[in-house]
Amino acid sequence: MSELRYDGRVAVVTGAGHGLGRQHALELAARGAKVVVNDLGGDRSGVGASAGPAQEVVDEIKKNGGEAVANPDNVATPEGAQAIVKTALDTFGKVDIVINNAGILRDKSFKNMSPEEFDSVIAVHLRGSFLVSSAAWPHLREQGYGRIVNTSSPAGLFGNFGQANYATAKMGLVGFTKTLAHEGAKYNIKANAIAPVAWTRMTEDLLPADFKDALGVEQVTPLVAYLVHDSNQDSGEVFTVGGGRIAKIFVAEGPGYGQKGTLSVEDVRDNWAAISAAEPLTVFENVGEQMGPLIQQLTS
Repeated sequence: MSELRYDGRVAVVTGAGHGLGRQHALELAARGAKVVVNDLGGDRSGVGASAGPAQEVVDEIKKNGGEAVANPDNVATPEGAQAIVKTALDTFGKVDIVINNAGILRDKSFKNMSPEEFDSVIAVHLRGSFLVSSAAWPHLREQGYGRIVNTSSPAGLFGNFGQANYATAKMGLVGFTKTLAHEGAKYNIKANAIAPVAWTRMTEDLLPADFKDALGVEQVTPLVAYLVHDSNQDSGEVFTVGGGRIAKIFVAEGPGYGQKGTLSVEDVRDNWAAISAAEPLTVFENVGEQMGPLIQQLTS
């Protein structure tokens, strides 16, 4: 089988000074991509700033014979997001790939979480992904090509104690990804999301220490690299990945219960088993498909 290459492609990787983003940047550069290594350089709670982490990754890429440029701008501001994409345009002439990986943690139980702690996490994970993608979008549309990967999380898909802010942002990225897939389809822009499990500075006190080696970031990057390759035709999908395992995660609907006329509270109670039934499941491609059973019931 031939090696997957990214020669001629320009990739923007946010939060690439450490962990997953760093590994994504190194892998793409090693396979021929020109990479914008973005990292604000703060700690995992988003405090502080330094150009050092991004530059260190760039230096490593160049040492290995690749091409890269550092960018320390903040994904959570419109000006920062625009500057990240402008770095790609000014340095390499275009942008083809966007990997939204930047994130912070402000974990607190819900009863103790402040609005600032909630908003700050949404700002980086969800708003940051929107802003960077938005800055790149006109260029991707104009050239008729683009690959976007957003970083969701099992915590967003299934919830996690003490992470109401993080989980909200990460589940929001699922809907964001699916919408980009629909709007990008006619322009050959593919958008997908990953829900990784990996040992990084973000998760080092959340995962068992025994799994540190098994859950290395190098176990996640191959999926990301494939999703941003020319040959990938999947779009609007979500994959969990980590420890050598990859699986697609589906948003699905059970068979449900329906009747003519208005449902009463008692109707809901008496048909709760049917309403809650998990088989057979249907995976819909869009809102129109999901409305199909209701329309059929209303018109039958």
